[in-house]
Amino acid sequence: MNNFLSATDGNISVRAGRDYVLTTASNTCKGKLIEKNIIKADLMGNKIQGNGLISSEFKLHKYIYEKRKDVNAVVHTHPVFATAFAAAGIALNKPVYPEVYIFFGKIPLAKYATPSTNEVPNSIAKLVKEHEAILLANHGLVTFGKTLEEAYFKTEKVEHIAEISFYARMLGGEKSLTKAQIKKLDKIKQQIVSIKK
Repeated sequence: MNNFLSATDGNISVRAGRDYVLTTASNTCKGKLIEKNIIKADLMGNKIQGNGLISSEFKLHKYIYEKRKDVNAVVHTHPVFATAFAAAGIALNKPVYPEVYIFFGKIPLAKYATPSTNEVPNSIAKLVKEHEAILLANHGLVTFGKTLEEAYFKTEKVEHIAEISFYARMLGGEKSLTKAQIKKLDKIKQQIVSIKK
């Protein structure tokens, strides 16, 4: 997982059918995944097949699938730079990088929630419909998309953005795009949306 996780942290899931998902088992190293570490579960979180326990963070995945019918994969990780921003209570929401503005808009920060509880899905309730990458305060990052590869690439992009932002702040801070620059980017965003339709 490209150093986005240590030991057995984090979890991954994929919607593999209308009524079930495949998800990594609890306490599993994602860098050494094998077939027996994958659990088939229904969308209520009941295990159908596989060894081990379903991650206690499955509540987060379940909530995203319920709220976003277009999402087929969820990746929850603890990348160093992104998690540093989450731990500092800082969202990546400044309009600084053209590519980030076009494809993410803002990367918001969800309020702190106790891991493994319903507080976690509740913390992203106001963010999940408008965003596909959310920092979890004092916790980590969750990304989601149409495919597992797409969700993973979003994780890579957020971590890259967070690292650049970290160093930019050491150099005096990021310089936000101007209103005129943002207006031009909005036109590009509209073109991309129309192409996708």
